[in-house]
Amino acid sequence: MGRFVNPDNSAFQAALNSRIYVDKTGLIVCMNEVLDSTDAYICNSRPRRFGKSYAANMLAAYYSKGAESEKMFSDLEIGQSEDFKKHLNKYDVIHIDVQWFLINCEDADNVVPYITRVVLDELREVYPEILRQEVVSLPDALSLVKDKTGRKFIIIIDEWDVLIRDESANKKVQDEYIRFLRGMFKGTEPTKYIQLAYLTGILPIKKEKTQSALNNFREYSMLNAGCLASYIGFTEDEVKALCETYKKDFTEVKRWYDGYQLGKYHIYNPNAVVNLMADGNFQSYWSGTASYDSIVPLINMDFDGLKTAIIEMVSGASVEVDVGSFQNDVENIVNKDDVLTYLIHMGYLAYSSVNRMAFVPNEEIRQELIRATKRKEWNEMLKFQQESEDLLDATLDMDGEIVAAQIEKIHEEYVSAIQYNNENSLSSVLALAYLSAMQYYFKPVREFPTGRGFADFVFIPKTEYRNDYPALVVELKWNKSAVSALQQIKDKKYPDSIQKYAGNVLLVGINYSKKEKKHECMIEEYLKK
Repeated sequence: MGRFVNPDNSAFQAALNSRIYVDKTGLIVCMNEVLDSTDAYICNSRPRRFGKSYAANMLAAYYSKGAESEKMFSDLEIGQSEDFKKHLNKYDVIHIDVQWFLINCEDADNVVPYITRVVLDELREVYPEILRQEVVSLPDALSLVKDKTGRKFIIIIDEWDVLIRDESANKKVQDEYIRFLRGMFKGTEPTKYIQLAYLTGILPIKKEKTQSALNNFREYSMLNAGCLASYIGFTEDEVKALCETYKKDFTEVKRWYDGYQLGKYHIYNPNAVVNLMADGNFQSYWSGTASYDSIVPLINMDFDGLKTAIIEMVSGASVEVDVGSFQNDVENIVNKDDVLTYLIHMGYLAYSSVNRMAFVPNEEIRQELIRATKRKEWNEMLKFQQESEDLLDATLDMDGEIVAAQIEKIHEEYVSAIQYNNENSLSSVLALAYLSAMQYYFKPVREFPTGRGFADFVFIPKTEYRNDYPALVVELKWNKSAVSALQQIKDKKYPDSIQKYAGNVLLVGINYSKKEKKHECMIEEYLKK
């Protein structure tokens, strides 16, 4: 019927017409279960290109009176539900894309009045006898319609947080927008006219002090996706099926695009997977979806330990993070944990709720973080990368003295926060020091299972570099000697277990003497029998 009130099904039909379509209509089943209840207020946030707008268009097409969508849904998962026709095209739907309003509004100060005016005008076309010109408030209009007709509304707001993110310094716009949302959804009156409220964006709902501005909403996010986890992105089973159809190596797809752990699901970025299946190239598809401008200023904030944490994660480690203090807006970022939490919501980091650790999820994001820091001249990262490259070159040249000196230099200049007190802390520094190796090698395997024990680190070259780079087997010692480290590698036959992975192998023994505060390194080439 209208663009924003009772929209048709054309937007969702475009998704169905795509070359690759993965059925996510099970989300509708979840929504049907909570209709017209106190659970029917949902904010489902996720990063860019994780299907936010797709989901909003799907819900609008299913519920809207303005759509005739039985045919398009009947063969999908929702079509097999007992309640399929009970709720199909039965509701007045208001579908607001805040990004569209912001783009088409000359001044951000006028976005809320613009939304109100446009939606009210369309509502008057549907209910001319009820909504006269003197009705100027959207909540009042919805209340009047419910009083006169008994009909409740489904309200879908896409990119709900764009004003929170893009206008973070404009307090006037922020305050007006939050008041608008409260008027629509908070309190007793909205329960009289709302059948379902579904908000989607990148950020969860903004907090004010310790409370949510809309604390009647259930929040599902990259921190805790709950029962909606399988609808945030593509699941592993869905990706495996696509790999079979398009003849892709699932192991390689997993290395490049897996890593987001939501409950029991491994979630993949749909945009990246679809582009891979269509184009056939293993590469980063992230740069076309997000601006580097929002990343590096955050990393450059002078919070204690932040830059070291980023370097650790890019190097393959996990970092503890407290996600509870973040206020869900950019303006109120006040510490390292806030920055890391924001990067989790943006999709640049993944989060394990089990151990409360943040980490770089996959090869695609690792490359993007490094690329972002290069383009925006994050000096610490650029210098660190050069030091790391020098370390790798010295290792490949089998120059143990330079390797020992470089490890010492990197520890003192970049990761001095890691205080040496045992072999484990030495391994943490080593993981960071070999950052540059990840361009040519897979993420290093720590405690790699071997013939008679576990090697501390094993670097296996990526397929395309196996002819040019040897595998590296690294053993660490604490207050012993580099000679004993090498001897352990030989005695326990560590190299035997990686013969199938690589051609040449270098054995690297590293020792740290606490008394002398010196690193020592010896490197030998492993000669195959």
